Amino acid sequence: MEREAHGRVVGDEARGTQVVEGEVMEGARATTPRGAWARVPRMRGRGFGTRVMAGVAVAVAAIGAAALGLAGCGGDGRVALTVYTPHGRDLMRLMEAEFERRQPEVDLRYLDMGSQEVYDRVRSERANPQADVWFGGPDSIFARAAAEGLLASHRPTWAEAVPEASRAPGDLYFGTYRTLPVLVYNERAVALEEAPHDWDDLLAPRFAGRVLIRDPLASGVMRTVFGMVLARAAADGGSIEPGLDWLARLDLQTKEYVANPALLFEKLMRGEGDATIWELTDILLQRQQGAPFGYRFATSGTPVIDDSVALVAGAPHRDAAIAFLEFVGSEAGQLLAAERAFRIPARTDLPADRLPEWAREVLAEMRPADYDEALAAGRSAEWMALWDRTVRGRGAARAASGGQGGR
Repeated sequence: MEREAHGRVVGDEARGTQVVEGEVMEGARATTPRGAWARVPRMRGRGFGTRVMAGVAVAVAAIGAAALGLAGCGGDGRVALTVYTPHGRDLMRLMEAEFERRQPEVDLRYLDMGSQEVYDRVRSERANPQADVWFGGPDSIFARAAAEGLLASHRPTWAEAVPEASRAPGDLYFGTYRTLPVLVYNERAVALEEAPHDWDDLLAPRFAGRVLIRDPLASGVMRTVFGMVLARAAADGGSIEPGLDWLARLDLQTKEYVANPALLFEKLMRGEGDATIWELTDILLQRQQGAPFGYRFATSGTPVIDDSVALVAGAPHRDAAIAFLEFVGSEAGQLLAAERAFRIPARTDLPADRLPEWAREVLAEMRPADYDEALAAGRSAEWMALWDRTVRGRGAARAASGGQGGR
């Protein structure tokens, strides 16, 4: 789902696609995957390269806005469709090539950033929209955007093929994929029998100071996991304090809150940490390229993220944007993403035998987490601000004071 880039936009590639500098995964030693999911299909084309930070977010926004300001019409006369996405180059290059083959009059261009960063950017550009489509991110973030009038209504022809829960009121956004956070560990550093089986295992003494966490303030994946922890605490006794205590214990275990997934993978690969939480798609892509990353679904349940898509209100190229929306949710678009980019389709009308083997295995093994998703989504901004003020970097102090609740 997320491969955020706070990096410097460095130019055009693949028919106008904007990319970010810094490929550091080349030459990673190939290893034989251990445990389940060793059988993963080969993707065609170039694989994912980890990106490194270069510059600051303000510079990115300024440079990106200048580049996108020229995007009304491609140099070859095609309509320049601009997509903001956390999905990364693996999926976007695939979608770009197939969509442009079907719509040769359109030049698809994408800007890769985290889902929270997409929301912030669309919000800041509401007076002069630069993007046509927002493709990817938890539905909870899309719901906030919808409430602020940042999205435009359109009901795609495939709307009835996704669950009712994946269709927003007013047809403002729709689910496209199921994104699954998993427990991840470095197989070179953690023996199979010592690998985490559930969320609580990250609090074990063997992982003290060895956990890496993607900065949750910018990450829809980590906001979802933290929201699950707090919503479960609220359901148990009406207070989120036991959940904050749990997150404080995780903070005590955490070596670093990492700025983006690229750095997260790099640090885990180098042995700067032994375990983390991240989403299945990225981990499968990394394993395919030889990264020694093992993973497991949490035995107490996995929070299933409804990864969504929407038209941006005031999109400069609405017709092209609608065509892209239709494509990503079509049978062809969903199966293409599943077969070659490890996405779990949101559509429920696809026959099981048309899904790749890895997807059938995942759906059979994964157990969805039981928690109040509406509560977690509605309180996400408030809870994350509270976590940032009272928990981040304060795990030791909170533990010494006994916390505010037991867990």
